[in-house]
Amino acid sequence: MSLIIGIDLGTTFSAVGIVRDGKPEIVPVGDEHIMPSVVGLGPDGGLLVGAPARNQYALYPDRTVRSIKRQMGEQTTVHLGEQAYTPPQISALILRELHRAAEAQLGQKVERAVITVPAYFSDAARQATREAGEVAGLVVERIINEPTAAALAYGLDRSDQRQLVAVYDLGGGTFDVSIIELDSGVVEVRASHGNTQLGGDDFDERLREILVARFEEAHGVSPRDDRRAMARLLRAAEDAKVTLSSRPMVRVQEEYLLTVEGRPLNLDAEVQRHEFEAAIRDLLDGTVDALDAALKDAGISSDELDKVLFVGGSTRIPLVWEMVREHTGIEPAVAINPDEAVALGAAVQGAIIAGEPLDAILVDVTPHSLGIEVVEFDLQGRTIPDHYSVLIPRNTTVPTSRAETYAGVHPAQTAINLKIYQGEHAIASRNTLLGEFLFDNLKPEAPGLPPAIVVQFDCDLNGIVNISALDKASGKQAQTSVRAAHARLSPAEIAGARVSLEQLEQFGWGEGALEVSAEATAPQSLQLSTEILALLARAQRTLEQHPGHQGLLDAIAAVENAANAGNQDVLEQATEALIDLLYDLEDE
Repeated sequence: MSLIIGIDLGTTFSAVGIVRDGKPEIVPVGDEHIMPSVVGLGPDGGLLVGAPARNQYALYPDRTVRSIKRQMGEQTTVHLGEQAYTPPQISALILRELHRAAEAQLGQKVERAVITVPAYFSDAARQATREAGEVAGLVVERIINEPTAAALAYGLDRSDQRQLVAVYDLGGGTFDVSIIELDSGVVEVRASHGNTQLGGDDFDERLREILVARFEEAHGVSPRDDRRAMARLLRAAEDAKVTLSSRPMVRVQEEYLLTVEGRPLNLDAEVQRHEFEAAIRDLLDGTVDALDAALKDAGISSDELDKVLFVGGSTRIPLVWEMVREHTGIEPAVAINPDEAVALGAAVQGAIIAGEPLDAILVDVTPHSLGIEVVEFDLQGRTIPDHYSVLIPRNTTVPTSRAETYAGVHPAQTAINLKIYQGEHAIASRNTLLGEFLFDNLKPEAPGLPPAIVVQFDCDLNGIVNISALDKASGKQAQTSVRAAHARLSPAEIAGARVSLEQLEQFGWGEGALEVSAEATAPQSLQLSTEILALLARAQRTLEQHPGHQGLLDAIAAVENAANAGNQDVLEQATEALIDLLYDLEDE
């Protein structure tokens, strides 16, 4: 039976779990159960992932990337030193470290994984997470929602109890709440709500503002323009936040925070818990509003809840407990370590996929409504553009498939531009544009009638959407997978990125190191001589273990010939074929 690990790719910390003898457990990363989701360049240009990267942040903030999860699915880059990297590339390094830790601890090769995402993640962010896993060398069997995973771990030993549970998941960078029904081994999500830009990072920022104000009051100088000073204050705020969860006050001391005219300036400040709580209360009010929205969507009141399950490290803040308890009348439960629950649930889902005899079935929902932009007509026959027609309402059980027929505006029309949106607003453009494609050469079903098309949305178990459209008159069909302005990497590009990561780790990130930049997501990235040389070097090492292997010799020659000829299409095909062959041979 092939082992499938579960990975919680968190904003601030990540974890990996497995199911052993029917029980989920965390796989340690070194000496710790959870690993900081931080990547950096050491002073020597070497790659740092996890605790070493987090430890250097205060000294080298410009050489350290943290909280990259908040940018997943966005067309953006971050910088480490002089080089630019996409969020999936940074996440791939985190995933690879977890992957290696799992193999080291388990003493066996691991190829398959279930990776969790916030329930309110967009389609693009889900795609980016899947691609990060693939670049890290994993076969991503499933993307599941974090509160759902936590409920799966929680419900594993409660298969004979019917319960309605609110999973309140407040992590380092995101917040989700899901209303889940547990009944006879079935974990069914009734509704989800959340905010992908709310979590412990925001609380740290609010606490840092208190420390900055104290420093300014004491010295009449602001540290805001000094990146290192602000990084030190953020780290101090994180530590102070943790202390304030168990103590009513904390004293923060940072020596030599700034030097002005040769004079060192220190921070020595006391912060009371009630000050911190006042600074973050408005943010926590938003989580309670989300809880109410989820309850409303599920068609129940808080009185009908049996449990409120807390997940995520930020639920340790006493004010969070107080506000949720007062609002629901239920004492929150922490049946599982909040930092580990999501990874444990992902491991359970992995075990289910692998065919292990666990008494659990997962039924999840899509967190956002999905639809297209259409034109409506008023009573006078005038067109009203930018109307949002929903095909899949939010909180619909996945997988699901929905179809509707839409007609053009006038008989002479031969093309329809389909714009696909995600969101809840009646005006299409006020929602998130996932993608668009032009469906042309349409024909009317009858003379004098505008053309008509059938639009179908298919939302899979990962919450990822595929769109198809059928011309009713001609039977012509078009289809696409929406990517929310996020271009799906081809197999060759993913394989090329894997090679790049291997070379980065082998040779370091200093000057001359192989670059995994934003351009690495474009096909021409495989023309870079360094990448081709890296791939061929890997092939030569494999050839030493398989002397005279004719298939490998032919594949190497095909890549060299295509590269020398400058034929991009042939080069991509040859590169993909060589990498596939290498993976097969290396597995033997």
